Amino acid sequence: MTMMQKFLGAAATLALSAGASLADPALIYDLGGKFDKSFNEAAHVGAEKWKADTGNSYNEIELQSEAQREQALRRFAEAGNNPIVMTGFAFGSVLGEVAPDYPDTKFAIIDMVVDAPNVRSVVFNEHEGSYLVGMMAAMASESGTVGFIGGMDIPLIRKFACGYVQGVKAANPDATIIQNMTGTTPAAWNDPVKGGELTKAQISQGADVVYAAAGGTGVGVLQAAADEGILSIGVDSNQNHLHPGKVLTSMTKRVDIAVYDAFAGGMDLETGFNVLGLAEDGVGYAMDDNNAPLVSDEMVAAVEAAKAKIVAGEIAVHDYMSDNACPVK
Repeated sequence: MTMMQKFLGAAATLALSAGASLADPALIYDLGGKFDKSFNEAAHVGAEKWKADTGNSYNEIELQSEAQREQALRRFAEAGNNPIVMTGFAFGSVLGEVAPDYPDTKFAIIDMVVDAPNVRSVVFNEHEGSYLVGMMAAMASESGTVGFIGGMDIPLIRKFACGYVQGVKAANPDATIIQNMTGTTPAAWNDPVKGGELTKAQISQGADVVYAAAGGTGVGVLQAAADEGILSIGVDSNQNHLHPGKVLTSMTKRVDIAVYDAFAGGMDLETGFNVLGLAEDGVGYAMDDNNAPLVSDEMVAAVEAAKAKIVAGEIAVHDYMSDNACPVK
């Protein structure tokens, strides 16, 4: 049996997409699936745009378990896919082991830094975008209490939370921020029922705007907020359309651009460390017809002024991951 025949058999087991040829890029989604309406789906949008723009194909897999991370990476590399892009910090340790074994293959990892000559590491300044939506939350709140619901309790999500708190306090120093994390395992990214329960608990404590940074769990947060008549804030993808008139805004994280650019780089992908923040339009806040009635001109003016100051270095938004601490609560 040839290596390709072995791969095709393995591909069926792993539910890899069919029809990709050698040197096509590949995309590995993190747990939660490519249609999580958030992080993974943003990656999928970027891959599909590249496909539409170029007429080329790519391979993909939706992980079903932690054990498949290394398995999928090695099978794509053995099959000749190049570059191989993966979404999520959890690939970090596995990629660190796999990348040296395939020096001619380019890899791109989103949300984690892996120091290897054939790896592009893409990270985002989520704290900057979260600061802006925090300001909007404080300005939209009538109760003076807003909420944050994270997915898995990791420093990356604390980074979202800390930026959000800073933005809330910048707009309303007397505001109260209620914070909850969904869990401590990867299951926390795909538990919309618990997301809804946490939202209702925060509402009972007075929150009238809740920001979700929780992957697929956030769908439950947005649903519960809409059902209970309060505002929510989406994340990663523009989620305003999920509940028109009920989602104040979404903190957009351009994972789609990161994937598109990696695919476009092909086998000549430039490796190294890449940071996408407000200055690079890597993060931001979403405005469209779905949320326009909720956002006043005053709110937009305040947020745009803050954005300009952050880009200019006049406002320093603290990065939780720099010291695992947040200066405000």
